[in-house]
Amino acid sequence: MMNVLPEREAMEFDIVIVGAGPAGLSAAIRLKQVEPDLSVVVLEKGAEVGAHILSGAVVDPIGIDRLLPGWREEEGHPFKTEVKDDQFMFLGPAGSIRLPNFMMPSLMNNHGNYIVSLGLVCRWLAERAEALGVEIYPGFAATEVLYNDEGAVIGVATGDMGIEKNGEPGPAFTRGMELHGKYVLVGEGVRGSLAKQLIAKFDLSRDREPQKFGIGIKELWQVKPEHHRQGLVQHSFGWPLGFKTGGGSFLYHLEDNLVAVGFVVHLNYKNPYLYPFEEFQRFKTHPAIRDTFEGGKRISYGARAITEGGYQSVPKLTFPGGALIGCSAGFVNVPRIKGSHNAVLSGMLAAEKIAAALSAGRAHDEVVEIEAEWRDGDIGKDLKRVRNVKPLWSKFGTALGVGLGGLDMWTNQLFGFSFFGTLKHGKTDAQSLEPASKHKPIAYPKPDGVLTFDRLSSVFLSSTNHEEDQPVHLQVKDMELQKRSEHDVYAGPSTRYCPAGVY
Repeated sequence: MMNVLPEREAMEFDIVIVGAGPAGLSAAIRLKQVEPDLSVVVLEKGAEVGAHILSGAVVDPIGIDRLLPGWREEEGHPFKTEVKDDQFMFLGPAGSIRLPNFMMPSLMNNHGNYIVSLGLVCRWLAERAEALGVEIYPGFAATEVLYNDEGAVIGVATGDMGIEKNGEPGPAFTRGMELHGKYVLVGEGVRGSLAKQLIAKFDLSRDREPQKFGIGIKELWQVKPEHHRQGLVQHSFGWPLGFKTGGGSFLYHLEDNLVAVGFVVHLNYKNPYLYPFEEFQRFKTHPAIRDTFEGGKRISYGARAITEGGYQSVPKLTFPGGALIGCSAGFVNVPRIKGSHNAVLSGMLAAEKIAAALSAGRAHDEVVEIEAEWRDGDIGKDLKRVRNVKPLWSKFGTALGVGLGGLDMWTNQLFGFSFFGTLKHGKTDAQSLEPASKHKPIAYPKPDGVLTFDRLSSVFLSSTNHEEDQPVHLQVKDMELQKRSEHDVYAGPSTRYCPAGVY
C-alpha cells in the first residue's frame, strides 16, 4: 500500500446503524418515531436494500405490529400470503410420516404468520425509514470500527474502493468514508466482521455458552399451478441427514406460483465428508418433495449462516458507544426457524433506550438498559421457551433429541419451567468434527440439471458479484497448519461446507 493514505472525509450523525436488515431498519424507524429530529444513517453493503436477503421466509408479525400498527390497512405492504396450512413431516429414505399438528406446542403453530420475500419486506421498511428522514447508503460496506481515546466506539469507516488484487491502490482508488455517531448499532447479520471484532474487543461472550451455527441453503422456484398451494408451509426433518446429524428442511408456498425450498444443516456434524449443498440437492429428490418441482423452474439460489445457540449463547449486547442487534446478537428461534420477528423487536428496544440516553445528554457511553431488559421482554421469553431444543438434539440425535425437545417445549408452555433447567452446549461446532479416518467418503449422485444442480450454476443465480481484480477476502493465517490439520486429518472439509465453493 502507499505509505501515507489521504485522510478520509467524515460525516456526523446522532446514530450510525450498520446493516439494512429487519433489525437495522426497525431501529432507524423507531428512533425517528421517538425523536424525529435525530439524524440517523443506515449503511448497507448490498447494492440495494434487500440484495443480501434470501427470498422466502415465514414471519411472525409481532414485531411489525408493534413497529407499524395499522400496516394491514395500508396498500403496498409485502405481507401477501398468510399461512393457511401447516405440515410437519418426518422423512425416511423412501417414505414420509406426517406428524399430527396437535402434538406440536402452540409456539410451533404458523397460523397468523406470513410467507414473505424478506428482501421485499426490507425494501418496504427502507421506504418507511426514508419517509421519516433516515439516510440509507446502499453499496457501502462498513469495514472498520472507530474508537476514541477512551476506547469507546464513535463510528465506523467504509472500505476503500479500487484496491487491486495485490493490495495496492489502482487507478480508480477512492478512500472510504468515516461516519461518526454518538451511538453505533451493529445489525450486520450472522458472524459479521464488525460484530466479531466488537465481541472480541469487549469480551462480550464471557460467561456465555459457545455460539452454535447452521448453514441454510435455499432456492426459489416457479412451479406449475397444479403443484402450488398458496399459504402452505411444510417443515420436515430426517432423510437424507439420518439420526446423527442435526438439520431440517422446508417448503413455503408464496404467491404467484412461487415456492421457496430450504435446507438447514447444523454445523456440529461429525463426518467431515458431509457436503451440505449435496445433501440439499438429494433432499429435493425425496418422493414427498420432488413432485412439487416437476415441470418447474429454479429462479434463484443462496445460502446463509444461521445462529443456533439461542438463549444461552447470546453475547452481552452493549459496549461503550453502541450495541449489537438482530442476528449479530443471535436471536434466532431454532425450532421455529424464525429470527426476523426478534430482529425487529431488538432494533426497537435498542432505539428506545438510545433515544432516552440521547435525551438525557449522554453519548459514547454504555447503554446498559438494553442488556438489562431484553431477557425480560418478548425476545427473552421467545428464546427461553426453546432454549433446550438445540442441546437435546445435539446430545441425543434426531429421533430421541427432537422428541425430548418437543416435551421440553410443552412443559415450558404449560408450566413455565423445564425439567432440564438450562442445558449447556458445551463445545463449539468445530470441536464436534471427527477425523476423516473414522468415516467413509459419501458418494453423492451427479446433478441432473433439472431438479438437482451443481454449485457453479447455483452461484450464478445468487446475484453475487465481485470485481475481477479485487483482493481475496479469505486469508489462510497458517498454511502449514491448514495442511497438517484441515487437509491431512479432516480431509479438507472446507471444500465441502462452503455453499459457493469459495475454498
